Amino acid sequence: GMQLSSCALLALVPLLLCQQVLAAEPHDVQEKQAGRVKRRLSLQSTAEIQSCLVSSGDVGCGMFQCFNNNSCDIQGLHHICLTLLHNAGRYDSQGKSFVKDALRCMALGLRQRFSCVSRRCSAVKEMVFSLQRECYSKHQLCLALQDHMDTMGSLVQFHLMFPSGPYVELMNFLLKCGDEVRAWVGRRLQGQCEQHWGALCGSFAGICPMGQSGAAQHATSTSPPTTEAGTVTAQRLPAKDASEPLQMENVTEPSLPESEESNATTS
Repeated sequence: GMQLSSCALLALVPLLLCQQVLAAEPHDVQEKQAGRVKRRLSLQSTAEIQSCLVSSGDVGCGMFQCFNNNSCDIQGLHHICLTLLHNAGRYDSQGKSFVKDALRCMALGLRQRFSCVSRRCSAVKEMVFSLQRECYSKHQLCLALQDHMDTMGSLVQFHLMFPSGPYVELMNFLLKCGDEVRAWVGRRLQGQCEQHWGALCGSFAGICPMGQSGAAQHATSTSPPTTEAGTVTAQRLPAKDASEPLQMENVTEPSLPESEESNATTS
């Protein structure tokens, strides 16, 4: 899959400003080059995750909590779930269904696939990332989020991009959700990058303008950037009951600083 290399910090800036995922080397290659033994889930961590997955319900975010504090440092699944469920009350009834179905797809997939996957961290991560890609696309998460990107403020955070993990996979998905979403994500991450690294981040804007898509990987193409290959083109159905609450079980409100709510504005 397309992965964001966590060992090349500077590569992140042009990557995000160009709204393009970075084709990095497989995790195993990265780890060998770094002179480390290939990382694996410990036997204890594997047993704990397996037991947790079997005992967790399909609804809510309990299944994702099974991956908190694992020895492969796969972080973010629980936070992503909590954020989506907490904000789903603002989506129309179709959007609520998209969110619930995508999260249930992820939860069931984790339970079904974890016992079959190798304990190598690279294999476990790729299983998680592939599930994200499949479930977000299959259940049209773009359509649920495209008019409510301000609800994603706590997830679109520059510091969450390191190390590469579920947050990055979510960003890669969002960057294929159309021009407005891509521009919102790009502006937000560029602004946060500049807070950390100042003019270094802004200097890439001239090289790769915000509206330009695909330049990083399709430099030889002269055709104008129209729609992304991965953009969801299905039409949104009329909202039937926007006030319908989304059923949540054992879900606590994710911590979202006041500054995030005020800074996160739609395009």
